[in-house]
Amino acid sequence: MALDGIFIHSIIDELKKYLLNGRVEKINQPEKDEIILSIKNERKTYKLLISASPVYPKIHLTKLSKTNPMQPPLFCMVLRKHITTGKLINIRQLDADRVVFLDFESTDELGFNSIYTLVIEIMGRHSNITLVRHRDEFIMDSIKHITPEINTVRFLYPGIKYVFPPNSPKINPFNYDIEEFKTFIQKNNVKYEKSFFSKVFTGVSSQFSNELFYEFTSEEREFSEINLDYIYDLTKKNFNSITNENYYFASYSLNGAMKDFYCKKLSRLKDYSEKTYSSPSELLEEFYFAKDKHDRLNNKSSDLQKLINVNLERCYKKIDILENSLNECKSRDTYKIYGEILTANIYSIKKGDRIAKLQNYYDENMDYIDIKLDENKTPSQNIQHYFKKYNKLKKTEEAAKIQIDLTKKDVDYLQSVLTNIKNSEDYESIEEIKRELMETGYLKFKKASNNKKVKALKPMKFISSDGIEIYVGKNNFQNDYLTLKFAEKRDIWMHTKNIPGSHVIVKNFGNVPDKTLEEAAKLAAFYSKSKDSTKVAVDYTEVKNVHKPNGSKPGMVIYYTNKTIFIDPEKPSIEQLQ
Repeated sequence: MALDGIFIHSIIDELKKYLLNGRVEKINQPEKDEIILSIKNERKTYKLLISASPVYPKIHLTKLSKTNPMQPPLFCMVLRKHITTGKLINIRQLDADRVVFLDFESTDELGFNSIYTLVIEIMGRHSNITLVRHRDEFIMDSIKHITPEINTVRFLYPGIKYVFPPNSPKINPFNYDIEEFKTFIQKNNVKYEKSFFSKVFTGVSSQFSNELFYEFTSEEREFSEINLDYIYDLTKKNFNSITNENYYFASYSLNGAMKDFYCKKLSRLKDYSEKTYSSPSELLEEFYFAKDKHDRLNNKSSDLQKLINVNLERCYKKIDILENSLNECKSRDTYKIYGEILTANIYSIKKGDRIAKLQNYYDENMDYIDIKLDENKTPSQNIQHYFKKYNKLKKTEEAAKIQIDLTKKDVDYLQSVLTNIKNSEDYESIEEIKRELMETGYLKFKKASNNKKVKALKPMKFISSDGIEIYVGKNNFQNDYLTLKFAEKRDIWMHTKNIPGSHVIVKNFGNVPDKTLEEAAKLAAFYSKSKDSTKVAVDYTEVKNVHKPNGSKPGMVIYYTNKTIFIDPEKPSIEQLQ
């Protein structure tokens, strides 16, 4: 993943083309480390996404819309105060490093024109976004405050002077000559290996360095000091191509998973599938969107997942204890036999006996057995002792079986919630699952900040290749709604066999084509716990054969007269309606 200084150079070229001299219309902060600037230029509005995520920091134009918090964070308010309606007068890069400057000209509180610089540092976990007042270089605010307790070298918080990141000792790839090139290599004793170019030049990632090494060695030349002039020519040719905006935006996938990308063709990845793009923003949006979204949703739902796993662990422990009790109850019939044998021979037992050696008439061979007695009890009391022990174990067994059944149903429910959390595709779905856990008693109710009724989310809706509507529940409330209220009796109901997952409803206005059944089964398997498996069993039947037991948890149903289809989980390329 090569979002290096060279790739950022290509992004800046694009931003200059579309945003320069545009005015800021809106500023939003949908994430704690991410802002979106809406900039209008030549009657068209563009959205610029800037992220200081420690995992996926980036800057690019975006077409995606994100939900904003009800109360804007403080950094967002500071930006709105100082650069809303401001004009973007310059876009700069610190040499070829991963630091970008956006200069805005705006009017201050006294009506004078002021220039503010938004500094974007794209440096992994040290990434940050800082608003700096241009005339005195004082920090107005940072999206992440870096105090002396966090970093003893460089601080970023309001009211202090902005300090640039440490200068790179490497060569600027867009401004150097052969003497500087050779002197740097000799002075720093740079080894002639794949990482050569990333050790010599600022902003060159290991991926691009590997590509330049591959390009040179593919000409069957020795990569060494002997051919230093050739190496210099190679680098100059590549950097001049980038300076002249001769980009080649492409991503590279292996076995369906996107592995790498760059603004130059990566010839060394010849065994990878290549996909080209018209712009760096389009490439970054597709490459990072799924990864970033998955991580953010996972972080958002981590507390819920922890809660579910804690409750599952309790359920498993409870089942173990109950099953141990059942094992102990296996001896209950022995105590009943002892009581009946003692009753039949009560005339031969007297108080003070410790053992009664009696014939077992329940045994085929009529063997004699030794039955322990309490010498302080009468024969009648000893008999009652064994019958009481039998009755206690009998009741324990009945209760344990009921509790095991209830606990296993709790496990099934919790597993279904956990699956729904992991398959969630937006924050709203996570919030609805949270409300479901409150309704079922796993979470405490939180007092709403206002009296507005929360609007329920709608299930997912697809149109099959045969034009038939398919509905998929995102959580157990939606599953119940689809199956018990929305669906008609003749509609087709689908669910993975004995595996937590979504309820899928196929509208049935006659005979449902096999192609539609297959597409619906793929959806059922994809939105289940077995989405990463193969040959998943999916049961289907008419909705009239599906029933909800009294008192059962949300999403829990029973069904009969079903058929089963085995399918590989896949989100089919059929139309999904919003």
